[in-house]
Amino acid sequence: MASVTFKHVFKKYGEATVVNDLDIHIEDKEFLVLVGPSGCGKTTVLRLLAGLEEATSGEIYIDDRLVNDAAPKDRDIAMVFQSYALYPHLSVYDNMAFGLKLRKTPKDEIKRRVTEAAEILGIQDLLQRKPRQLSGGQRQRVAVGRAIVREPKVFLFDEPLSNLDAKLRVQTRAEISKLHQRLQTTFIYVTHDQTEAMTMATRIAVINKGVLQQLDTPHNLYAYPANMFVADFIGSPSMNFFRGTLEQKNGALAMRAGNFNIAIPPALAQPYQSYVGTPIVFGIRPENIHATEFIPANINTETVSATVDVAELMGNETFLYLMNASDTFIARVDPRTKAHVGDQVTVAFDMDQLHLFNAATEQAIR
Repeated sequence: MASVTFKHVFKKYGEATVVNDLDIHIEDKEFLVLVGPSGCGKTTVLRLLAGLEEATSGEIYIDDRLVNDAAPKDRDIAMVFQSYALYPHLSVYDNMAFGLKLRKTPKDEIKRRVTEAAEILGIQDLLQRKPRQLSGGQRQRVAVGRAIVREPKVFLFDEPLSNLDAKLRVQTRAEISKLHQRLQTTFIYVTHDQTEAMTMATRIAVINKGVLQQLDTPHNLYAYPANMFVADFIGSPSMNFFRGTLEQKNGALAMRAGNFNIAIPPALAQPYQSYVGTPIVFGIRPENIHATEFIPANINTETVSATVDVAELMGNETFLYLMNASDTFIARVDPRTKAHVGDQVTVAFDMDQLHLFNAATEQAIR
């Protein structure tokens, strides 16, 4: 078991900065997910920790040991890649045992570790098969098993589910979470899928263009995003944004955006008083916009008129793509709504769930 620390780590390729002043401490036994769009630098962070890339500057620690100059084999980590990278001519057993054989581990110990890992992953009946005889999900389990038998201090996962179909991805996601609970080891997991991040992580590090945007629990990232990038990236569909200004209206604070004027609940208005007259961005998630005939009890609402551009019935909910003057936004409403394409509708914004951002800096206004 081990903690992991990045202290002001930079990675540059020529003039391009791929990891920019990364400063993170990952607790022992934590499940940390690095998430962000393709090309943001998250896989490079994993490769720096594994020793497959060399940091341009900064320090990387596993526990209290500086590992910048340690060879990958001496870092006591195991990595599971997006590609299964199995040897096609070897059986499942031999694929899982291969690294232990290279380390001249005794045969009895190899057998014990492989058997235990196979039982944990439910592949004990597949040990004599070749990779070509396995499904994609089974191959991924073998790749995870090959890492488990190493009994490392830290597990690294680089988008391990991206080659699986949607149903198998959900199933394997749950299996990896259960594996973490069982092994009680530090997991660091890279993905661009925010659903994976939200469902699996103890904490999530959101990265964009090599810069850490926010490091927090899944709940706090969703409820209290630090900036517009995090608010937009976390949540599906993404948060709606409306550019406008704050103004005083009949003694109360209101936001003017497009052709509508929305009152801010008095209980929430105090932190925003100093931003009156300043360009701001108002954010609200689709699930906090309700069809007026199905408004939950005991919430503060403001109504907005819009035209339905697209309606998508999802079974347990309906997505309404709405237009109001120059603004377009999405509402995630009760499936019993009668709204159809082309209808003029009135929807209710749950103002208790509003988010305001400084338009210039894109940082959240607390």
